[in-house]
Amino acid sequence: MWNRKIVSWTAVSVAFLVSVISCGSKSGGGEANVEEKRPKSEVQVPAFNADSAYQFIQAQADFGPRVPNTAAHGACGDYLAAQLERFGAQVYNQQADLMAFDNTLLKARNIIGAYNPDSRKRVMLCAHWDSRPFADYDKDPAKQRKPILGVNDGASGVGVLLEVARQLQQQAPAIGIDILFFDAEDYGTPAFHKGEYKENTWCLGSQYWGRVPHVSNYNARYGILLDMVGGKGATFYQELFSKRTAGKQMKKIWDAAHQLGFGQYFPKRDGTEVTDDHVYVYQLQKIPCVDIINYDPEGDTGFGDFWHTSGDTMEVIDRATLQAVGQTLLYVIYHEE
Repeated sequence: MWNRKIVSWTAVSVAFLVSVISCGSKSGGGEANVEEKRPKSEVQVPAFNADSAYQFIQAQADFGPRVPNTAAHGACGDYLAAQLERFGAQVYNQQADLMAFDNTLLKARNIIGAYNPDSRKRVMLCAHWDSRPFADYDKDPAKQRKPILGVNDGASGVGVLLEVARQLQQQAPAIGIDILFFDAEDYGTPAFHKGEYKENTWCLGSQYWGRVPHVSNYNARYGILLDMVGGKGATFYQELFSKRTAGKQMKKIWDAAHQLGFGQYFPKRDGTEVTDDHVYVYQLQKIPCVDIINYDPEGDTGFGDFWHTSGDTMEVIDRATLQAVGQTLLYVIYHEE
């Protein structure tokens, strides 16, 4: 059993522009909008811009490691909230004091952007925006207690979703969309930790959101989580917890990827089971959530040789991978009715 995310290795634009909320929760209730169904042949899906997503990733990397309780973390959080506001979302900043594995108090911040907030037909799109405080899988022992830049593991999913937000402002889909940037996902127990291993030390932001959603009585049809979605030659095998709890939605996503010509990135094969934010979305809110996460069945860790190392930098990011993930995501949400 790997400490980070692996549980088992058994087999892996806007309809309305609304005011921005600066902090805390706000009710997003109200009656559902009357939304006309469009024939699927007439659905216009925006073209995902991988260059734009790449620049959003670069902007996060430019802040440095986004570890909770650091100045870089605070500045990047402000940037992300401002980008969602700029792209027409109703923004919620969910502040929380969360306890890390070593009893460090983390000043965490979940950032949520809601599109068409009055619609009861909703899909949630998620990624974590923090970066790991330890390069615990680095081959150089001198680097293992230093923070990583977390470009693929963290920033890539956020970059894709910011480009999705930009498209949502320009062309509204038929449903409401919530973009959730979870914090404190990657502050879990490091490999070098000698003390007692504690359960649930990962994904602290999504655990908090699962218990205290940003709006009361929140619900969504399903969620899609992006984690490590920018690496060169990435393969997104079908993660097993997602397959058990969100199998219908997973099939929809993988079928769309193959229809669009991205089958090489989305093999219809089982991967592993991963402890990631989607687990707590499902366990605490009962919302099926599909984890699109890179998995390398031939690698030592399953996540690439730069995973949780000082090598997780812009050099590992490939626009072709971003294009495959982003265009598939847009296809799925714009065909939702």
